[in-house]
Amino acid sequence: MRISNTARDDKGDMGGDVGRAWAEVVSTARRTTADGLVVGTSGNVSARVGDVVLVTPSGVPYDRLGPEDAVGVDLDGRQVIGELTPTSELPMHLAVYRSTDAAAVVHTHAVHATAVAGLVDELPLVHYMAGALGGPVRVADYALYGTDELAHNMLRALEGRTGCLLRNHGTVVYGASLDQAYDRTAQLEWMCRVWLTSASVPGGSPALLTLDQLALATEKLRGYGQRRG
Repeated sequence: MRISNTARDDKGDMGGDVGRAWAEVVSTARRTTADGLVVGTSGNVSARVGDVVLVTPSGVPYDRLGPEDAVGVDLDGRQVIGELTPTSELPMHLAVYRSTDAAAVVHTHAVHATAVAGLVDELPLVHYMAGALGGPVRVADYALYGTDELAHNMLRALEGRTGCLLRNHGTVVYGASLDQAYDRTAQLEWMCRVWLTSASVPGGSPALLTLDQLALATEKLRGYGQRRG
């Protein structure tokens, strides 16, 4: 398939919202590698523009991706942009978009998060930034990568949350933008690292927040940052 004419400018290049979104997808995918959240092409990134989901292709190093390599599918998974094969985790990305108001999804194999996903059913409340993900972060049951079963397990773990861990696999986080989805992913990896570090101290036991304490922090986080007016 080829990029539709409506998505190209008069020079044959992608333009408008689709072109900008694809550039952000590539930039975010490269960032996951640079920041050590994935190795090689093990993660994937997507963004929704209307009814089109732009997603990283399967098995292509992110530093080789250019505007001509854009891959897009509709919400039913039919490819409408590009010729490269979409990521094998497409069912997981589409499940998020069909079930939430997400505009972007980041999936990684981050080391500390993946380690935690093999140890517990829920990330212990070691830090109040769990509130940025909607509450205690759950671990989705294991299923083979790229399957509808994995997508189903992920949705169960995401209920009321914007991120979850995948058993023996990694992380899935979504947001209203790629920046937000990425920042939440980085926070999740950091919280997992904090818990693993504190739990590994001989004779120590990490102090954990109560749900009431988390609720207060979550409410305060809603007003965090600069207000424009």
